[in-house]
Amino acid sequence: MSKRETPTAEPAPETSKTALSDAYGKVSDRVAAAYAAAREKTAGAGEKLESNPLAALLGGIAIGAIAGALLPRLEKEKELLAPLGEKIGDAARAALDAGKSAGTDALAEAGLSSDQIRAQVSKLVEQALKAASEAGTAAIEAARESASR
Repeated sequence: MSKRETPTAEPAPETSKTALSDAYGKVSDRVAAAYAAAREKTAGAGEKLESNPLAALLGGIAIGAIAGALLPRLEKEKELLAPLGEKIGDAARAALDAGKSAGTDALAEAGLSSDQIRAQVSKLVEQALKAASEAGTAAIEAARESASR
């Protein structure tokens, strides 16, 4: 053996196989655990979606709106979608005007003016506040009586 060569110990074949087998077992266990955890999470998400699909829809719309706001608009996109946006805006304004007109007409037919409605709403709010105040007072008195026993 020359001075430059250093003796190297070759690992025993059985030791290498054991270490490889142990590593494979550990990796396999971790993959199985990760798979099980992922299945549990997705099952829970599926149940939540089934129990409240409206929230899922609103969440999807919100995510889409955020993504749309973050992505830059292309000129072609503006060119193609501008007329559609104008049509939608015009239709929404027409629907709002029609609803407003129909509501005003219905109130006029019933003999109600906007001043009469405001007075009724004011009276209703006043009565609701009075009832809430009386209920609060009664609850405090009941608590005091219960504490003094």
